[in-house]
Amino acid sequence: MLNISKYKLNKEEDLSRFESMKFVNFKNRYITFNKIMATLGIIFLIFMFLPWTQNVRGSGYVTTLNPSQRPQSIQSAIPGRVEKWYVGEGDEVEKGDTIVFISEVKSEYFDPNLLDRTQAQITSKSFSRSSYTEKAEQLSRQIVALKQERELKLEQTKNKLEQANLQVKSDSIDLEAAKTQISIAQRQFDRIEQLEAEGLKSRTDLENKKLKLQESQAKLISQQNKLLSSKNKVLNARIEISTIKTGYDNKISKAQSERLSALSAQYDTEAEVSKLENELSNYTFRTNMRYIKAPQDGFINRAIQKGIGETFKAGAEIVSIMPTEVELAVETYIRPIDLPLMHPGEEVRIIFDGWPAIFFSGWPNLSYGTYGGKIVAVERSIDPSKGKYRVLIKPNENQTDWPDVIRAGSGAKTLALLKDVPIWYEIWRQINGFPPDYYLPTKDNNNSNKNQNTEK
Repeated sequence: MLNISKYKLNKEEDLSRFESMKFVNFKNRYITFNKIMATLGIIFLIFMFLPWTQNVRGSGYVTTLNPSQRPQSIQSAIPGRVEKWYVGEGDEVEKGDTIVFISEVKSEYFDPNLLDRTQAQITSKSFSRSSYTEKAEQLSRQIVALKQERELKLEQTKNKLEQANLQVKSDSIDLEAAKTQISIAQRQFDRIEQLEAEGLKSRTDLENKKLKLQESQAKLISQQNKLLSSKNKVLNARIEISTIKTGYDNKISKAQSERLSALSAQYDTEAEVSKLENELSNYTFRTNMRYIKAPQDGFINRAIQKGIGETFKAGAEIVSIMPTEVELAVETYIRPIDLPLMHPGEEVRIIFDGWPAIFFSGWPNLSYGTYGGKIVAVERSIDPSKGKYRVLIKPNENQTDWPDVIRAGSGAKTLALLKDVPIWYEIWRQINGFPPDYYLPTKDNNNSNKNQNTEK
Protein backbone atom coordinates (compact mmCIF):
# COMPACT_ATOMS: atom_id res chain seq x y z
CA MET A 1 0.00 0.00 0.00
CA LEU A 2 1.33 3.43 -0.93
CA ASN A 3 -0.86 5.24 1.61
CA ILE A 4 -1.36 8.10 -0.81
CA SER A 5 -5.02 8.79 0.23
CA LYS A 6 -5.82 10.22 3.60
CA TYR A 7 -8.91 7.94 3.86
CA LYS A 8 -8.13 4.61 5.47
CA LEU A 9 -10.04 1.50 4.36
CA ASN A 10 -9.41 -0.46 7.49
CA LYS A 11 -10.59 2.27 9.72
CA GLU A 12 -13.60 1.36 11.81
CA GLU A 13 -16.64 3.59 11.44
CA ASP A 14 -19.34 4.12 13.96
CA LEU A 15 -22.68 3.45 12.27
CA SER A 16 -24.83 3.77 15.34
CA ARG A 17 -25.28 7.43 14.65
CA PHE A 18 -27.52 6.59 11.66
CA GLU A 19 -31.23 6.09 12.43
CA SER A 20 -31.69 3.49 9.71
CA MET A 21 -28.90 1.38 11.13
CA LYS A 22 -30.42 1.66 14.54
CA PHE A 23 -33.71 0.38 13.05
CA VAL A 24 -32.03 -2.57 11.30
CA ASN A 25 -29.82 -3.59 14.17
CA PHE A 26 -32.82 -3.84 16.47
CA LYS A 27 -33.09 -7.59 17.23
CA ASN A 28 -36.86 -7.62 17.82
CA ARG A 29 -37.38 -6.51 14.24
CA TYR A 30 -35.34 -9.47 12.97
CA ILE A 31 -37.70 -11.80 14.79
CA THR A 32 -40.81 -10.12 13.36
CA PHE A 33 -39.44 -10.20 9.80
CA ASN A 34 -38.55 -13.87 10.10
CA LYS A 35 -42.04 -14.68 11.36
CA ILE A 36 -43.61 -12.82 8.44
CA MET A 37 -41.41 -14.60 5.91
CA ALA A 38 -42.06 -17.97 7.51
CA THR A 39 -45.79 -17.33 7.48
CA LEU A 40 -45.70 -16.27 3.83
CA GLY A 41 -43.66 -19.35 2.99
CA ILE A 42 -46.15 -21.64 4.69
CA ILE A 43 -49.04 -19.87 2.94
CA PHE A 44 -47.24 -20.19 -0.39
CA LEU A 45 -46.66 -23.91 0.16
CA ILE A 46 -50.30 -24.40 1.10
CA PHE A 47 -51.31 -22.36 -1.97
CA MET A 48 -49.18 -24.59 -4.22
CA PHE A 49 -51.24 -27.61 -3.17
CA LEU A 50 -54.64 -25.99 -3.69
CA PRO A 51 -56.73 -27.56 -6.50
CA TRP A 52 -56.65 -25.84 -9.87
CA THR A 53 -59.06 -26.59 -12.71
CA GLN A 54 -57.26 -26.89 -16.00
CA ASN A 55 -58.91 -25.22 -18.97
CA VAL A 56 -58.57 -24.68 -22.68
CA ARG A 57 -59.01 -21.08 -23.72
CA GLY A 58 -60.32 -19.90 -27.03
CA SER A 59 -61.59 -16.73 -28.61
CA GLY A 60 -64.12 -16.19 -31.35
CA TYR A 61 -67.43 -14.54 -31.98
CA VAL A 62 -71.15 -15.15 -31.80
CA THR A 63 -72.73 -16.79 -34.84
CA THR A 64 -75.81 -18.91 -35.53
CA LEU A 65 -76.14 -22.65 -35.32
CA ASN A 66 -78.17 -22.95 -38.53
CA PRO A 67 -76.42 -21.59 -41.66
CA SER A 68 -79.76 -20.30 -42.98
CA GLN A 69 -80.04 -18.00 -39.93
CA ARG A 70 -76.72 -16.24 -40.39
CA PRO A 71 -76.43 -12.70 -41.72
CA GLN A 72 -76.58 -12.78 -45.47
CA SER A 73 -76.41 -10.47 -48.43
CA ILE A 74 -79.11 -10.47 -51.09
CA GLN A 75 -77.74 -10.50 -54.63
CA SER A 76 -79.37 -9.67 -57.93
CA ALA A 77 -79.26 -12.51 -60.44
CA ILE A 78 -79.49 -10.03 -63.33
CA PRO A 79 -77.68 -6.78 -64.07
CA GLY A 80 -79.81 -3.71 -63.59
CA ARG A 81 -80.29 -0.18 -62.39
CA VAL A 82 -81.82 0.86 -59.05
CA GLU A 83 -85.19 2.51 -59.62
CA LYS A 84 -86.99 2.56 -56.27
CA TRP A 85 -86.29 1.62 -52.65
CA TYR A 86 -89.15 0.25 -50.56
CA VAL A 87 -87.27 -0.15 -47.24
CA GLY A 88 -84.53 1.55 -45.27
CA GLU A 89 -81.72 0.34 -43.07
CA GLY A 90 -82.98 -1.07 -39.79
CA ASP A 91 -86.47 -1.84 -41.15
CA GLU A 92 -88.04 -5.17 -40.35
CA VAL A 93 -89.23 -7.15 -43.36
CA GLU A 94 -91.18 -10.34 -43.82
CA LYS A 95 -90.51 -13.09 -46.30
CA GLY A 96 -91.59 -11.96 -49.78
CA ASP A 97 -91.58 -8.22 -49.03
CA THR A 98 -90.19 -6.10 -51.86
CA ILE A 99 -86.92 -4.41 -50.91
CA VAL A 100 -85.97 -2.60 -54.12
CA PHE A 101 -87.18 -2.39 -57.71
CA ILE A 102 -84.62 -2.46 -60.53
CA SER A 103 -84.85 -1.96 -64.29
CA GLU A 104 -83.09 -3.67 -67.18
CA VAL A 105 -79.84 -2.42 -68.66
CA LYS A 106 -79.61 -4.91 -71.56
CA SER A 107 -81.10 -3.71 -74.86
CA GLU A 108 -82.76 -7.04 -75.69
CA TYR A 109 -85.07 -6.63 -72.67
CA PHE A 110 -85.99 -2.96 -73.12
CA ASP A 111 -89.29 -3.69 -74.95
CA PRO A 112 -92.14 -3.16 -72.42
CA ASN A 113 -94.39 -5.46 -74.50
CA LEU A 114 -91.82 -8.24 -74.73
CA LEU A 115 -94.05 -10.77 -72.97
CA ASP A 116 -97.09 -9.97 -75.14
CA ARG A 117 -95.08 -10.16 -78.34
CA THR A 118 -93.54 -13.46 -77.34
CA GLN A 119 -96.99 -14.81 -76.46
CA ALA A 120 -98.27 -13.69 -79.89
CA GLN A 121 -95.41 -15.57 -81.56
CA ILE A 122 -96.30 -18.66 -79.56
CA THR A 123 -99.95 -18.38 -80.62
CA SER A 124 -98.99 -18.02 -84.29
CA LYS A 125 -96.57 -20.91 -84.19
CA SER A 126 -99.13 -23.03 -82.34
CA PHE A 127 -101.66 -22.36 -85.12
CA SER A 128 -99.05 -23.38 -87.71
CA ARG A 129 -98.38 -26.52 -85.72
CA SER A 130 -102.10 -27.33 -85.68
CA SER A 131 -102.28 -26.74 -89.45
CA TYR A 132 -99.40 -29.09 -90.11
CA THR A 133 -100.95 -31.66 -87.81
CA GLU A 134 -104.28 -31.43 -89.64
CA LYS A 135 -102.52 -31.67 -93.00
CA ALA A 136 -100.67 -34.79 -91.89
CA GLU A 137 -103.93 -36.35 -90.69
CA GLN A 138 -105.66 -35.49 -94.00
CA LEU A 139 -102.82 -37.05 -95.94
CA SER A 140 -103.00 -40.14 -93.74
CA ARG A 141 -106.69 -40.48 -94.55
CA GLN A 142 -105.93 -39.85 -98.23
CA ILE A 143 -103.31 -42.62 -98.20
CA VAL A 144 -105.82 -45.02 -96.67
CA ALA A 145 -108.40 -44.06 -99.32
CA LEU A 146 -105.88 -44.51 -102.13
CA LYS A 147 -104.95 -47.94 -100.85
CA GLN A 148 -108.59 -48.95 -100.67
CA GLU A 149 -109.25 -47.56 -104.17
CA ARG A 150 -106.20 -49.40 -105.47
CA GLU A 151 -107.46 -52.66 -104.05
CA LEU A 152 -110.86 -52.16 -105.64
CA LYS A 153 -109.37 -51.21 -109.00
CA LEU A 154 -107.06 -54.18 -108.90
CA GLU A 155 -109.95 -56.45 -107.99
CA GLN A 156 -111.98 -55.05 -110.87
CA THR A 157 -109.13 -55.43 -113.35
CA LYS A 158 -108.38 -58.94 -112.10
CA ASN A 159 -112.00 -59.80 -112.79
CA LYS A 160 -111.58 -58.45 -116.31
CA LEU A 161 -108.46 -60.55 -116.68
CA GLU A 162 -110.34 -63.61 -115.48
CA GLN A 163 -113.13 -62.88 -117.93
CA ALA A 164 -110.61 -62.45 -120.73
CA ASN A 165 -108.95 -65.75 -119.82
CA LEU A 166 -112.33 -67.48 -119.85
CA GLN A 167 -113.13 -65.83 -123.17
CA VAL A 168 -109.83 -67.12 -124.55
CA LYS A 169 -110.73 -70.62 -123.41
CA SER A 170 -114.20 -70.29 -124.93
CA ASP A 171 -112.83 -68.97 -128.22
CA SER A 172 -110.25 -71.72 -128.24
CA ILE A 173 -113.02 -74.32 -127.93
CA ASP A 174 -115.05 -72.57 -130.62
CA LEU A 175 -111.95 -72.52 -132.81
CA GLU A 176 -111.48 -76.24 -132.36
CA ALA A 177 -115.17 -76.75 -133.18
CA ALA A 178 -114.77 -74.63 -136.31
CA LYS A 179 -111.76 -76.68 -137.33
CA THR A 180 -113.76 -79.88 -136.83
CA GLN A 181 -116.67 -78.45 -138.73
CA ILE A 182 -114.50 -77.39 -141.70
CA SER A 183 -112.91 -80.83 -141.71
CA ILE A 184 -116.37 -82.41 -141.92
CA ALA A 185 -117.48 -79.93 -144.57
CA GLN A 186 -114.34 -80.66 -146.59
CA ARG A 187 -114.97 -84.41 -146.52
CA GLN A 188 -118.62 -83.94 -147.42
CA PHE A 189 -117.67 -81.68 -150.30
CA ASP A 190 -115.14 -84.20 -151.54
CA ARG A 191 -117.71 -87.03 -151.48
CA ILE A 192 -120.37 -84.94 -153.16
CA GLU A 193 -117.89 -83.86 -155.80
CA GLN A 194 -117.00 -87.52 -156.45
CA LEU A 195 -120.62 -88.56 -156.54
CA GLU A 196 -121.44 -85.66 -158.84
CA ALA A 197 -118.66 -86.81 -161.18
CA GLU A 198 -120.19 -90.31 -161.19
CA GLY A 199 -123.57 -88.78 -161.85
CA LEU A 200 -125.04 -89.82 -158.58
CA LYS A 201 -125.51 -86.29 -157.21
CA SER A 202 -126.77 -83.19 -158.84
CA ARG A 203 -124.85 -80.06 -159.49
CA THR A 204 -127.00 -78.28 -156.95
CA ASP A 205 -125.96 -80.61 -154.17
CA LEU A 206 -122.35 -80.03 -155.06
CA GLU A 207 -122.78 -76.27 -154.91
CA ASN A 208 -124.57 -76.53 -151.54
CA LYS A 209 -121.72 -78.53 -150.08
CA LYS A 210 -119.23 -76.07 -151.51
CA LEU A 211 -121.16 -73.23 -149.91
CA LYS A 212 -121.13 -75.01 -146.57
CA LEU A 213 -117.40 -75.53 -146.91
CA GLN A 214 -116.85 -71.85 -147.59
CA GLU A 215 -119.06 -70.92 -144.62
CA SER A 216 -117.03 -73.24 -142.41
CA GLN A 217 -113.81 -71.65 -143.64
CA ALA A 218 -115.19 -68.17 -142.97
CA LYS A 219 -116.33 -69.27 -139.52
CA LEU A 220 -112.87 -70.67 -138.80
CA ILE A 221 -111.24 -67.39 -139.77
CA SER A 222 -113.76 -65.48 -137.66
CA GLN A 223 -113.15 -67.77 -134.73
CA GLN A 224 -109.40 -67.32 -135.05
CA ASN A 225 -109.94 -63.57 -135.04
CA LYS A 226 -112.08 -63.84 -131.88
CA LEU A 227 -109.40 -65.91 -130.20
CA LEU A 228 -106.76 -63.34 -131.03
CA SER A 229 -109.05 -60.58 -129.78
CA SER A 230 -109.61 -62.45 -126.50
CA LYS A 231 -105.89 -62.96 -126.03
CA ASN A 232 -105.41 -59.25 -126.69
CA LYS A 233 -107.96 -58.51 -123.94
CA VAL A 234 -105.93 -60.69 -121.57
CA LEU A 235 -102.82 -58.73 -122.39
CA ASN A 236 -104.69 -55.45 -121.98
CA ALA A 237 -106.01 -56.58 -118.59
CA ARG A 238 -102.53 -57.47 -117.42
CA ILE A 239 -101.20 -54.13 -118.65
CA GLU A 240 -104.07 -52.37 -116.87
CA ILE A 241 -103.23 -54.17 -113.61
CA SER A 242 -99.61 -53.06 -113.88
CA THR A 243 -100.70 -49.52 -114.75
CA ILE A 244 -103.08 -49.38 -111.78
CA LYS A 245 -100.37 -50.61 -109.40
CA THR A 246 -97.83 -48.13 -110.74
CA GLY A 247 -100.25 -45.20 -110.74
CA TYR A 248 -101.59 -45.77 -107.28
CA ASP A 249 -98.12 -46.53 -105.90
CA ASN A 250 -96.98 -43.17 -107.24
CA LYS A 251 -100.00 -41.42 -105.74
CA ILE A 252 -99.52 -43.16 -102.38
CA SER A 253 -95.77 -42.43 -102.38
CA LYS A 254 -96.45 -38.79 -103.14
CA ALA A 255 -99.04 -38.58 -100.37
CA GLN A 256 -96.67 -40.28 -97.93
CA SER A 257 -93.89 -37.89 -98.91
CA GLU A 258 -96.19 -34.92 -98.37
CA ARG A 259 -97.30 -36.39 -95.04
CA LEU A 260 -93.70 -36.82 -93.88
CA SER A 261 -92.95 -33.26 -94.98
CA ALA A 262 -95.97 -32.06 -93.00
CA LEU A 263 -94.85 -34.06 -89.95
CA SER A 264 -91.33 -32.67 -90.27
CA ALA A 265 -92.71 -29.14 -90.46
CA GLN A 266 -94.97 -29.95 -87.50
CA TYR A 267 -92.03 -31.16 -85.40
CA ASP A 268 -89.96 -28.11 -86.37
CA THR A 269 -92.84 -25.87 -85.39
CA GLU A 270 -93.25 -27.74 -82.09
CA ALA A 271 -89.55 -27.20 -81.39
CA GLU A 272 -89.96 -23.49 -82.15
CA VAL A 273 -93.05 -23.33 -79.92
CA SER A 274 -91.17 -25.06 -77.09
CA LYS A 275 -88.28 -22.65 -77.53
CA LEU A 276 -90.62 -19.65 -77.49
CA GLU A 277 -92.45 -21.01 -74.43
CA ASN A 278 -89.10 -21.44 -72.69
CA GLU A 279 -88.16 -17.88 -73.63
CA LEU A 280 -91.53 -16.63 -72.38
CA SER A 281 -91.01 -18.48 -69.09
CA ASN A 282 -87.51 -17.02 -68.80
CA TYR A 283 -88.79 -13.53 -69.64
CA THR A 284 -91.57 -13.87 -67.05
CA PHE A 285 -89.14 -15.12 -64.41
CA ARG A 286 -86.67 -12.37 -65.30
CA THR A 287 -89.43 -9.77 -65.03
CA ASN A 288 -90.24 -11.00 -61.52
CA MET A 289 -86.54 -10.80 -60.66
CA ARG A 290 -86.69 -7.04 -61.12
CA TYR A 291 -88.32 -6.95 -57.69
CA ILE A 292 -85.68 -7.86 -55.12
CA LYS A 293 -87.59 -9.56 -52.28
CA ALA A 294 -86.69 -10.68 -48.78
CA PRO A 295 -85.89 -14.43 -48.69
CA GLN A 296 -86.97 -14.69 -45.04
CA ASP A 297 -88.13 -12.63 -42.08
CA GLY A 298 -85.42 -10.31 -40.81
CA PHE A 299 -83.96 -6.84 -40.46
CA ILE A 300 -82.21 -4.77 -43.12
CA ASN A 301 -78.68 -4.31 -41.81
CA ARG A 302 -77.13 -2.26 -44.58
CA ALA A 303 -77.93 -1.07 -48.08
CA ILE A 304 -74.90 -1.97 -50.20
CA GLN A 305 -76.17 -0.38 -53.42
CA LYS A 306 -76.97 3.28 -52.89
CA GLY A 307 -79.16 5.95 -54.42
CA ILE A 308 -81.38 5.88 -57.50
CA GLY A 309 -80.07 5.07 -60.96
CA GLU A 310 -76.96 3.24 -59.80
CA THR A 311 -76.16 0.31 -62.09
CA PHE A 312 -74.63 -2.99 -61.06
CA LYS A 313 -73.62 -6.31 -62.57
CA ALA A 314 -75.26 -9.69 -62.19
CA GLY A 315 -74.51 -11.21 -58.78
CA ALA A 316 -73.86 -7.84 -57.16
CA GLU A 317 -74.87 -7.53 -53.50
CA ILE A 318 -77.88 -5.27 -52.95
CA VAL A 319 -78.56 -5.33 -49.20
CA SER A 320 -77.46 -7.19 -46.10
CA ILE A 321 -80.19 -8.84 -44.02
CA MET A 322 -80.21 -10.44 -40.58
CA PRO A 323 -82.89 -13.11 -39.93
CA THR A 324 -85.36 -12.46 -37.14
CA GLU A 325 -85.48 -15.93 -35.62
CA VAL A 326 -81.98 -17.18 -34.91
CA GLU A 327 -80.47 -19.90 -32.77
CA LEU A 328 -77.25 -18.37 -31.49
CA ALA A 329 -73.99 -20.24 -31.19
CA VAL A 330 -70.35 -19.36 -30.56
CA GLU A 331 -67.61 -19.98 -33.07
CA THR A 332 -64.29 -20.22 -31.24
CA TYR A 333 -60.75 -21.13 -32.26
CA ILE A 334 -58.35 -23.31 -30.24
CA ARG A 335 -54.68 -24.20 -30.56
CA PRO A 336 -53.76 -27.49 -32.28
CA ILE A 337 -52.21 -28.71 -29.02
CA ASP A 338 -55.65 -28.56 -27.37
CA LEU A 339 -57.53 -30.31 -30.21
CA PRO A 340 -57.52 -33.84 -28.65
CA LEU A 341 -59.34 -32.42 -25.60
CA MET A 342 -62.30 -31.13 -27.61
CA HIS A 343 -65.26 -33.49 -28.07
CA PRO A 344 -68.88 -32.90 -29.11
CA GLY A 345 -71.01 -32.63 -25.98
CA GLU A 346 -68.25 -31.17 -23.78
CA GLU A 347 -69.39 -28.29 -21.57
CA VAL A 348 -67.77 -24.88 -22.04
CA ARG A 349 -67.98 -21.57 -20.19
CA ILE A 350 -68.44 -18.45 -22.31
CA ILE A 351 -67.67 -14.79 -21.63
CA PHE A 352 -69.37 -12.37 -24.02
CA ASP A 353 -67.70 -9.09 -24.94
CA GLY A 354 -69.47 -6.12 -23.40
CA TRP A 355 -71.13 -8.28 -20.77
CA PRO A 356 -69.77 -7.88 -17.20
CA ALA A 357 -68.01 -11.00 -16.04
CA ILE A 358 -65.43 -12.03 -13.46
CA PHE A 359 -63.79 -15.35 -14.14
CA PHE A 360 -61.19 -17.24 -12.14
CA SER A 361 -59.86 -19.83 -14.55
CA GLY A 362 -58.70 -22.16 -11.81
CA TRP A 363 -61.80 -21.78 -9.62
CA PRO A 364 -64.88 -21.69 -11.87
CA ASN A 365 -67.22 -21.84 -8.86
CA LEU A 366 -66.09 -18.34 -7.90
CA SER A 367 -66.76 -16.92 -11.35
CA TYR A 368 -69.49 -14.43 -12.21
CA GLY A 369 -71.17 -13.51 -15.51
CA THR A 370 -70.22 -16.61 -17.52
CA TYR A 371 -72.66 -18.74 -19.49
CA GLY A 372 -72.74 -22.41 -20.29
CA GLY A 373 -72.47 -24.04 -23.68
CA LYS A 374 -71.92 -27.40 -25.31
CA ILE A 375 -69.61 -28.27 -28.17
CA VAL A 376 -71.57 -29.14 -31.30
CA ALA A 377 -68.81 -29.70 -33.84
CA VAL A 378 -65.03 -29.60 -34.11
CA GLU A 379 -63.61 -28.71 -37.50
CA ARG A 380 -61.49 -31.46 -39.02
CA SER A 381 -59.13 -29.14 -40.87
CA ILE A 382 -57.13 -26.25 -39.52
CA ASP A 383 -57.90 -22.68 -40.51
CA PRO A 384 -54.79 -21.65 -42.48
CA SER A 385 -55.34 -17.95 -41.81
CA LYS A 386 -55.43 -18.38 -38.01
CA GLY A 387 -53.43 -21.57 -37.56
CA LYS A 388 -56.13 -22.87 -35.21
CA TYR A 389 -59.06 -25.25 -35.26
CA ARG A 390 -62.63 -24.01 -35.33
CA VAL A 391 -65.11 -25.22 -32.68
CA LEU A 392 -68.86 -24.56 -32.75
CA ILE A 393 -70.67 -24.20 -29.40
CA LYS A 394 -74.41 -24.05 -28.76
CA PRO A 395 -76.23 -22.94 -25.56
CA ASN A 396 -76.57 -25.42 -22.73
CA GLU A 397 -80.30 -25.99 -22.22
CA ASN A 398 -79.76 -27.09 -18.61
CA GLN A 399 -78.24 -23.76 -17.58
CA THR A 400 -79.10 -20.07 -17.68
CA ASP A 401 -80.13 -18.73 -21.07
CA TRP A 402 -77.76 -16.46 -22.90
CA PRO A 403 -78.51 -12.72 -22.71
CA ASP A 404 -81.12 -11.46 -25.18
CA VAL A 405 -78.95 -8.50 -26.13
CA ILE A 406 -76.25 -10.74 -27.60
CA ARG A 407 -76.07 -10.32 -31.37
CA ALA A 408 -74.36 -12.29 -34.09
CA GLY A 409 -70.86 -10.99 -34.62
CA SER A 410 -70.20 -10.09 -30.98
CA GLY A 411 -66.88 -11.23 -29.55
CA ALA A 412 -66.71 -14.13 -27.13
CA LYS A 413 -64.10 -15.95 -25.07
CA THR A 414 -64.49 -19.62 -24.24
CA LEU A 415 -63.03 -21.83 -21.56
CA ALA A 416 -63.35 -25.60 -21.59
CA LEU A 417 -62.93 -26.88 -18.02
CA LEU A 418 -60.83 -30.01 -17.66
CA LYS A 419 -59.22 -31.91 -14.80
CA ASP A 420 -58.46 -30.65 -11.26
CA VAL A 421 -54.71 -30.57 -10.53
CA PRO A 422 -52.53 -28.88 -7.85
CA ILE A 423 -51.37 -25.37 -8.58
CA TRP A 424 -47.72 -26.39 -8.50
CA TYR A 425 -48.41 -28.99 -11.22
CA GLU A 426 -50.17 -26.41 -13.39
CA ILE A 427 -47.25 -23.98 -13.03
CA TRP A 428 -44.80 -26.73 -13.91
CA ARG A 429 -46.93 -27.70 -16.95
CA GLN A 430 -47.15 -24.12 -18.18
CA ILE A 431 -43.39 -23.57 -17.78
CA ASN A 432 -42.63 -26.73 -19.78
CA GLY A 433 -45.33 -26.07 -22.40
CA PHE A 434 -47.08 -29.40 -21.84
CA PRO A 435 -50.75 -29.81 -22.85
CA PRO A 436 -53.42 -30.22 -20.17
CA ASP A 437 -54.08 -33.70 -18.83
CA TYR A 438 -55.88 -35.76 -21.51
CA TYR A 439 -59.05 -37.57 -20.58
CA LEU A 440 -61.92 -39.18 -22.44
CA PRO A 441 -65.40 -37.64 -22.18
CA THR A 442 -68.10 -39.51 -20.31
CA LYS A 443 -71.86 -39.31 -20.50
CA ASP A 444 -72.06 -38.18 -16.89
CA ASN A 445 -69.66 -35.28 -16.56
CA ASN A 446 -68.27 -35.31 -13.06
CA ASN A 447 -67.22 -31.70 -13.38
CA SER A 448 -70.67 -30.40 -14.30
CA ASN A 449 -71.02 -28.80 -10.90
CA LYS A 450 -68.01 -26.62 -11.73
CA ASN A 451 -69.73 -25.24 -14.82
CA GLN A 452 -72.81 -23.90 -13.11
CA ASN A 453 -73.49 -20.27 -13.92
CA THR A 454 -72.90 -17.99 -10.99
CA GLU A 455 -74.67 -15.01 -12.57
CA LYS A 456 -76.82 -13.12 -10.12
